[in-house]
Amino acid sequence: MSNIVIVGTQWGDEGKGKIVDLLAEYADIVVRFQGGNNAGHTMVVNGKQFIFHLIPSGILQKKTCIIGNGVVVDPEVLLEELDRLDEKGIHVGPDELQISEKAHVVMPYHKAIDHAREKKKGDKKIGTTGRGIGPSYEDKATRRGIRFIDLIDPDVFREKVNANLEEKNFYLKNYLSSETLNPEKIIEQYNKIAKRLESHITNISVVINRAIKEGKKILFEGAQGTHLDIDHGTYPYVTSSNTIAGNACCGAGIGPKEITGVLGVAKAYTTRVGLGPFPTELFDEIGDSIQKKGSEFGATTGRKRRCGWLDTVLLKNAVYLNGLTGLVITKLDILDGLESIKICTGYEYKGEALNDFPASLKVLAECKPIYETLPGWPEDITNIREMEDLPQNTKNYLNRISEMTETSIHIVSVGPARDETIVLKNPFL
Repeated sequence: MSNIVIVGTQWGDEGKGKIVDLLAEYADIVVRFQGGNNAGHTMVVNGKQFIFHLIPSGILQKKTCIIGNGVVVDPEVLLEELDRLDEKGIHVGPDELQISEKAHVVMPYHKAIDHAREKKKGDKKIGTTGRGIGPSYEDKATRRGIRFIDLIDPDVFREKVNANLEEKNFYLKNYLSSETLNPEKIIEQYNKIAKRLESHITNISVVINRAIKEGKKILFEGAQGTHLDIDHGTYPYVTSSNTIAGNACCGAGIGPKEITGVLGVAKAYTTRVGLGPFPTELFDEIGDSIQKKGSEFGATTGRKRRCGWLDTVLLKNAVYLNGLTGLVITKLDILDGLESIKICTGYEYKGEALNDFPASLKVLAECKPIYETLPGWPEDITNIREMEDLPQNTKNYLNRISEMTETSIHIVSVGPARDETIVLKNPFL
């Protein structure tokens, strides 16, 4: 039995989609356990690019894919993804995609509130994607959310929409100075959506636990990254869910003893979308070069990603928080051709060395990275498939990452395609 969790170790955008797609070949089931369509997974298969925001990446491997109760789901976006797959000849039926009856629905008023809040905050905005994810999780926490089990019950759905909009419309109009929404239009639209999705909705906790008893291999797919976690990230510049590995249990309805391994995905450098402190951020030609060469634009928002050197203080924090059993290094090829490469091994704060990631954003903003410089490599490594064939300086860089994080590297990605990968240890074999 192998039940593996895949999480991001930085601020998201680490390339988890490719790794899930790669490992899904060896799994029977792929489960998405948190987040919403504020996350994006990009995969390149047979020269074709696929971008998913809700459907687990394993759908391209024709595996059973499950959207867990920890996910907040915009059903309009989900149907758009299903329709795009159908256009490409990939039909996704109830056997291929199952949705937790306990997952919460992102409603139009969530998106309206998200946009209106950011507009009202002006320069003080957090940098939300505007997809309604935060407001949806808010309703979940305050027990006003609408679950998929409610969506497919017309009477319950109507009652909840009317009750919620009485408050939301008052808030939109009188505080946010924004347009109000018509409950009847929403009810009519979502009743049609419910009919299309009803066959996919089920008790996924039962499905997953039954599969575990049958000895099936399960891959749990996280969204965003460790340092966007609502509890452990760079709060308030975080997402609205728990992104760390422990939430795979809560967000899918299984016990912690069922998890057999946790792989943390990290870029060979560091990126961040949106606002918040970023100690190793580069503002020079090297940063611009990494941004352009790595095509560092958000898969969901299209926003330019901030780029910087690899931060092992950040990575070590992710090792602790997730209980990582292995690391996956992605986009190593983007560093090809650099004369030297820096790696952050600690922080300096007011003349003192910090080896642990601080909780205070004020402290983090004043931290200066302590760098170690390693020689780069001029070679193009995209065609290399074995660790021993990498240039010695490349191997030295990877070894240093492993030493600093006290975690072994299991997979190295040297390009965007599925086959542009070096697999040192497959957690399913």
